Amino acid sequence: MGFMVGRQPQVALCATAGLLPLLRALGTDADRIFGPAGVDAGCLNEASEGGLALSSYVEVMERAAQHSGRGDFGLLYGRSFPASCHGLVGDLALAAPSIGTALRQFTDLFPLHQEASEARLVEEAGLLRLEYRILDWRIFERRQDAELTIAMFQNLLREAYGPGFRPVEVHFEHPEPEGRARHEEVFAAPVFFGQRTNAIVFRPGELSRRMPGADAARFARLAAEAYRRRLPKGRVPLEARVRAEIRSRLPDGSPPILEVADALGVARWTLQRRLNEMGLTYAEAVQDVRKALAASYLRQPHLSISGIAQLLGYAELSPFSRACRRWFGAPPEQIRAGFSLPS
Repeated sequence: MGFMVGRQPQVALCATAGLLPLLRALGTDADRIFGPAGVDAGCLNEASEGGLALSSYVEVMERAAQHSGRGDFGLLYGRSFPASCHGLVGDLALAAPSIGTALRQFTDLFPLHQEASEARLVEEAGLLRLEYRILDWRIFERRQDAELTIAMFQNLLREAYGPGFRPVEVHFEHPEPEGRARHEEVFAAPVFFGQRTNAIVFRPGELSRRMPGADAARFARLAAEAYRRRLPKGRVPLEARVRAEIRSRLPDGSPPILEVADALGVARWTLQRRLNEMGLTYAEAVQDVRKALAASYLRQPHLSISGIAQLLGYAELSPFSRACRRWFGAPPEQIRAGFSLPS
């Protein structure tokens, strides 16, 4: 798979393995979950091949949390999701000769499992960070997807290191939800919210250590298949990448264009020129992301107004209030009191 302009990014259908049984166990009507998202629940039982629109998949997870009354739905689903259910990408990692090779192959080929998304392995101060984020900036309500994916990543690491594996820290890009104790119970580690990206941070140990399921012949066969599917490689459009980089950096303040250009591997003037060719300025891109996030966060009553301002990169509340008046015609306090936001 590859995220191509003009086609919705997809997630492999195997990502829904076990979803229907979990909904039944929670006494939740699957039709209420899948129907409004435009998903035929019957297709989930028919085959593990194929794909589902990423936006629909993420919406299904959010609706499942809402209708089941389980704010921790993503954690529930993710912790029961075996690494082998990542399809070709998961099978390749499990058959890898070493832990290091498994993690590198998994992150490098993750877009085969889920398009318009990024998994990275980053070394930092003697620790490794297995990072994950959706690059499609338009998918804003994605807490459940983040939590289930990081829980899935923990399962992969437990396959590699053994059932006693514990991360050092866990990071999530979304604001802190109610009931965070559940997160620390699942990961058995400190959990931080409002971070630049979703990540599980751990001590790498000996990366040359053999994977428990290492199988040289199977690994070679799966690697050939993965790289065959990988070509031609799809690209996330620049406009979407710019907004994704802006979104990830807002909690640290309004990101300078040079910082975003560096992250994208282009010169500042090149980025400005390409945005201008699209009829967009960098400042407008920042405002687009702030406005969309503000609308999302203001619907979450447990988030304070000052906390939302900080998440959007405002050092003080007053500029956020002025921005809300400009965007929505009312200050944030009035919006919270019942002023209608655009859907």
